[in-house]
Amino acid sequence: MKQNRLNRLTGEILDNGLDGIALVPGPNMVYVSGIHSHLSERPIVLFLPADDDPAIIIPMLEAMKAKDAGIPPQRIFAWTDEEGYTGAFQQACAFLELSDYLLGVESLYMRVLEYELLKRYAPGVNIAHADPVMTALRLTKDASEMAAMERAVAVAERAIERLIPRLKIGQTEKQIAAMLTQELMDAGADAVAFAPIVSAGPNGASPHAVPTDRPIQAGDLLIIDWGALVDDYPSDITRTFAVGPLDPELRRIYEVVKAANEMGKQAAGPQVACQEVDRAARGVIDDAGYAAYFIHRTGHGLGLETHEPPFMMEGNEQPLGVGNVFTVEPGIYLPGRGGVRIEDDVVITPGGYRSLTSFTRDLIQVGA
Repeated sequence: MKQNRLNRLTGEILDNGLDGIALVPGPNMVYVSGIHSHLSERPIVLFLPADDDPAIIIPMLEAMKAKDAGIPPQRIFAWTDEEGYTGAFQQACAFLELSDYLLGVESLYMRVLEYELLKRYAPGVNIAHADPVMTALRLTKDASEMAAMERAVAVAERAIERLIPRLKIGQTEKQIAAMLTQELMDAGADAVAFAPIVSAGPNGASPHAVPTDRPIQAGDLLIIDWGALVDDYPSDITRTFAVGPLDPELRRIYEVVKAANEMGKQAAGPQVACQEVDRAARGVIDDAGYAAYFIHRTGHGLGLETHEPPFMMEGNEQPLGVGNVFTVEPGIYLPGRGGVRIEDDVVITPGGYRSLTSFTRDLIQVGA
């Protein structure tokens, strides 16, 4: 277990009026315990009481992970496939006296399976959201997190530098995505942070397009959204390229998005409301006459998840704090023609912001 994070967690649990929280496999479990697992038919629940040591329900085949994390043996409720997991839930709920708990759970990760088992074997337990607790804990990145994300950015930028000379007219979006994935691994990624988005021509008008068998063609805008995962932490970068010469309007929207990206970053700083970053970037696009074609928020937080708080969007008055990491990624999407998105990863510093990404925002022509 990561003791410094556990100590901070205890304070957040108490500040939110909870007796403890329960985590299932996912980023929050990794953050506090270092235990890597995944949601499956074999349930795992990590209990973090405010006034006692952690405990866990876990399959026997993964119990060594709990031991390695420092959870006391008597607080590891391991079960075998032959036994099933109901006995472990019954024992853990009784041992922890969960029927007297106000227990925080993860609204985005806790499944009906674990929820119903907790309610069955701790019939008096009251359930609340643990999201405010974990968001407060994870919002400010520490030095180790920042170092991992900086490595992830460096790997991603090396990969795109190696990919660009290989891009040719006639390659399909799927082929380019596969080439980029291999470049990411060769550059030192532990894994891809997410499946790369490669969209060209009309397909680029959809911000979350899935690569297709469409070949890239002269005159296309080519959007590539990619990232590397290094030591559990991701990078998330987007650049838009020209496949040969562009018509004047496509070149113009590129320059508008480039300016919006810069204005969004320049607006960021300590105590600045998240919506002000969105307003700064969006204002450039609105003034250029493309307000109707910027169809998503300006950015999202970045950490153990590629999408997490804080969110750069209208209505979010949350002030940015030193150590917050997020994306600035304005875009313009013209139906039937194509789109432009330029995305950087930034961190809030005492004096403003610092961009973790350095790959050029100037328009690069590819495919010759």
